[in-house]
Amino acid sequence: MPQVEATDVPDDGGSATPEGLRRRVSRQLSQLTARSDRLINQGLAQVDARKWHYAVLASLREYGPGSQATLSRRTGIYRSDMVGVLNELAERELVDRAPDPDDRRRNIVRISVRGDRHLRVLDTVLDDLHDRLLAPLSAAERDEFLRLLTRLLDHRP
Repeated sequence: MPQVEATDVPDDGGSATPEGLRRRVSRQLSQLTARSDRLINQGLAQVDARKWHYAVLASLREYGPGSQATLSRRTGIYRSDMVGVLNELAERELVDRAPDPDDRRRNIVRISVRGDRHLRVLDTVLDDLHDRLLAPLSAAERDEFLRLLTRLLDHRP
């Protein structure tokens, strides 16, 4: 079966999509995910960031310092990919790494002052991008949509 990239899928707004597909929740979620990924990736690229940068910085701000393995679990970023993400963030001085006093074989990662400032910029960028993505919904509908998505993601069939 051929793999289809999100950029290979035409965004016709659903007008040419057969009704049988439009009624499939999985199809609609997939299409919205592709649109969301495209919008977020392009928007973050304009401020020289990636979604994984945001995930790590937000995790460090909310939960505090952590090891590479801890950050991987918190963010869903594969441990093998986490090294590259942390290297990028460290090169930009957005995070600090220091040996763990309890286990010198691993590092503890902390958000830097510069990283915290950058995260505030990314929060604003993402707020604007989410406003664009969710423009057809009222504020109450957005809250309900997020509540329902969270409920679905918390459910493990």
